[in-house]
Amino acid sequence: MHFSKGHGTGNDFVIVEDVDGALDLSATQVADLCHRRFGIGADGVLRVVRAAKDPAGAAMAGDAEWFMDYRNSDGSIAEMCGNGVRVFTRYLVAHGLVSDLSDIPVATRAGVVHAVVEGDQIRVHMKSPSLYAAGTATTGPLTFPGVAVDCGNPHLVCQLHDGLALDSLDLHVAPGFDKTLFPSGVNVEFVVPAPALPEADLHVAMRVYERGSGETLSCGSGALAVGAVALRDAGLAMGTVAVDLPGGRLTVTHDSEDRWWLAGPAVLVATGELL
Repeated sequence: MHFSKGHGTGNDFVIVEDVDGALDLSATQVADLCHRRFGIGADGVLRVVRAAKDPAGAAMAGDAEWFMDYRNSDGSIAEMCGNGVRVFTRYLVAHGLVSDLSDIPVATRAGVVHAVVEGDQIRVHMKSPSLYAAGTATTGPLTFPGVAVDCGNPHLVCQLHDGLALDSLDLHVAPGFDKTLFPSGVNVEFVVPAPALPEADLHVAMRVYERGSGETLSCGSGALAVGAVALRDAGLAMGTVAVDLPGGRLTVTHDSEDRWWLAGPAVLVATGELL
């Protein structure tokens, strides 16, 4: 089995090409691939398959040739991954599987999204985030109020209070959350304001604990959720939010046509063969 390795702002993936849907990856195999000591090491696995050849993508085959089958590092299935979509797109371009770089449709379990390649940056027209409830997250003795956001996958965006610094949080273990509100688990984002930037309306910094993967250096759909909450709290109907993560910067834009865009780098770093 041949593979590639790629990342989007440090959120890294093993990419496996399976154009005709012949490969049946088990949860154990995925976890083994993602193990950082005994495997290749990654936050997740991206399986590149034609939508028509995968049961989860077949209904979208008329709108997108390629389906992103995304698995978390523990082997569980995820609906969406914003960094994963950009890395997936970079792979399609690098391997000649698409030709029109101005509109690359990608089928995901959260629906079809559209990517635009602009040099080192890839912008993705994402599912519009929906802010729908209040919740809380706990880390150790600390409890933080948060906003539940649906980005095709579940998020809980929590503002830090009392001047707490992001690096003071212990995210070696999963934050506690309301399992009634999030019966299938949730990605938890912790956010603080950051200094103003000339190229953005708002600027924030965040850390994230991803469902099924633990703390990661970046989370694209998490940045989208954070950007949506930041714009709402600032009373802005549209705008651009620069989101700094441990692995780099992502940009979330809500434009005049009511579209939500996630932009950032996506890099392929290695290829190899699994023995």
